[in-house]
Amino acid sequence: MTIVLDGTKGEIPASWTTAGRPASPSAGQFGFNTTIGQIEWWSSATSQWIPISDPPAYSVEYLAVAGGGGGGTRLGGGGGAGGYVSSNTTVTSSNIYAIVIGGGGAGGTSDGAGIQGTNTTGLSQTAIGGGYGAGFTTTTGGGSGGSGGGGMDGEGFRTNVGGSGTSGQGNAGGTGTNNDATYVGGGGGGAGAVGSNAVIPSGGAGGVGLNWQSLGTFYAGGGGGASYGTSAAGGAGGNGGGGQGETNSNGNNTAGTANRGGGGGGGGYPNRTASAGGSGIFIIRYVGNQRGTGGTITSAGGYTYHTFTASGTFTA
Repeated sequence: MTIVLDGTKGEIPASWTTAGRPASPSAGQFGFNTTIGQIEWWSSATSQWIPISDPPAYSVEYLAVAGGGGGGTRLGGGGGAGGYVSSNTTVTSSNIYAIVIGGGGAGGTSDGAGIQGTNTTGLSQTAIGGGYGAGFTTTTGGGSGGSGGGGMDGEGFRTNVGGSGTSGQGNAGGTGTNNDATYVGGGGGGAGAVGSNAVIPSGGAGGVGLNWQSLGTFYAGGGGGASYGTSAAGGAGGNGGGGQGETNSNGNNTAGTANRGGGGGGGGYPNRTASAGGSGIFIIRYVGNQRGTGGTITSAGGYTYHTFTASGTFTA
């Protein structure tokens, strides 16, 4: 096969049929495929012929999890899990897609509520940051977000309801309560279930997260609510990175797990600092060998994975 140069007609590349393609092509080798009527080139990265005139699109699956909300303090509610968004879409080869990973919200201090988690974005999708857990001085209940933060009932005159979750991304937080002797915060909502309401003497448990593609790792669990009293148990964090709620003032509240989007655990009494929510994550996967770049790249079960635990770009 030869390349013909003609001063009036331009360059005429080598040609072949689909069945007659070169048996051992070199990287970047190109020619005119008469079967499909297009110029194509050999990609050594993907081991396939790619039409030059029509950049190929391919299907990917993705998971976007936002940062979890921080827990509330002084017997506060657990933070809500970051929003969980999972679906599939089509990407175009060589296109660059920005990926932004949301951070977890800080835990509440000085009787206050936690801070809402921040959004994770990519591939035209937005996962909403988790709602904050209510603190002792919060008058509006848990914060709304991807999943809602747990409520807290300081003295029986504050709004103790949990925050709302975002439809398709998470669930509501649980309510807090008190009996003038024991105070307990509600659990933050998770991607898979609502946060548990507080039941004296124990804080509400965080809602469970979801196991993406049944791969064994759960994401977006809610934070547990705190409790008051030596026999009272702080709420457990939801499976999916949710933090543990504190028991009275023993310092056992824990943060949401990094890159799982879990809500932070509620803080105890008096004026105990609550825990922060966990940061988010973005995962892209597609069938076959590596085609794109960006993130941490792994292969398993016939798929290529691009995992972003920090903001970056995916080049398809």
